[in-house]
Amino acid sequence: MRKVNTQATLRALRREGVSTLTRLGRITGLSRQTVETVLDELTERGWVREVPPDEGVMGRPARRFEFRADAGHVVGVDVGGERIVVSVADLNGQVVACERAAVSEEAAAPERLAAARRAALACVDGAGISRTRVLAVSVGTPGIVDRSGRVSLSITLPGWTGVDLAGVAGRWFGCPALAANDANLAALAEHWRGSAQHASDVVYILVGHRPGAGILIGGRLHRGRSGAAGEIGTLRQVGWEDAAMELGARELGARELGARELGARELGARELGREGGAAEVFAAAGAGDAHAARRVDRYAENLAIGASALVLTVDPDLLVIGGGYSRAGDVLLGPLRRHLAELCLSAPEVVASTFGDESVALGAVRLALDHVEREVLGL
Repeated sequence: MRKVNTQATLRALRREGVSTLTRLGRITGLSRQTVETVLDELTERGWVREVPPDEGVMGRPARRFEFRADAGHVVGVDVGGERIVVSVADLNGQVVACERAAVSEEAAAPERLAAARRAALACVDGAGISRTRVLAVSVGTPGIVDRSGRVSLSITLPGWTGVDLAGVAGRWFGCPALAANDANLAALAEHWRGSAQHASDVVYILVGHRPGAGILIGGRLHRGRSGAAGEIGTLRQVGWEDAAMELGARELGARELGARELGARELGARELGREGGAAEVFAAAGAGDAHAARRVDRYAENLAIGASALVLTVDPDLLVIGGGYSRAGDVLLGPLRRHLAELCLSAPEVVASTFGDESVALGAVRLALDHVEREVLGL
């Protein structure tokens, strides 16, 4: 009963922000004395603080409390083919620091892991957070990741198959660590705070030079038996890999140069490699170039084939397009919607990701928070 009372009080306090004993008692249905006992114990443990009364308050002010979101932090890491993205958040999920680092697509596993470690440590240290206050780390990566956090299969990252990603990440801060597929984590991020907040069944497709997909059913991540749910992009007949390579190939002619330069500025700083080539194509198509528009349409058609298979299977409320290519917006989503309407019995709403290429790291933050709330806070 004591544990139940603690959980109920802590949940209510986190929702309220700052609250009085009377208010918390009303929300939880517990007596004022019980709530006061619970809060005093949580204060001693460092999870709650008492808030001083406002200046000028007459008489005996009501005791007010708040959850200490800064009592610990979590780290979310996206280990990709050409970049590493790190986000550090407090226990309310508020991101307090971010770090980005480049890594070679041909980097061996030890080199990639070392780069991820440096970025994670730099992000925490740069935020002025003690490494001992990191309560959990979560890592997202391409490929199939089993429930233990080991990469059971990676096609795109050299030497990545078999890497105990969770085990390695746990040593960075000496804390529990988790690992998951990048598209799955991105789907979590969108459902938590992004474009899919109000949807129950969601298909998320990570589009870039390495496509992937994540599925939420009833608001919960569907991993599948081996963690491979959503990996439809590995089916050669779908053509996602070839379509991404074709789109990113640098084939723009001289007549498209003006539109390319203009569009690249509108999309942000030009990226290197295949995603950079794709950004130029999207920019030119958005500026009205017919040849670039045809290339985008071919890519959208190929993307729609795999997407429609997922849509016809899950019948989701929402299809979210994320990753680097999602920054193209309606230049990509427009033709994609048209092709999906032709392929699906009932095409869902199609929207762009709220977070773009930051979604994986944010989803990793959410996964780490879930662990802390369950295993540390007892929620």
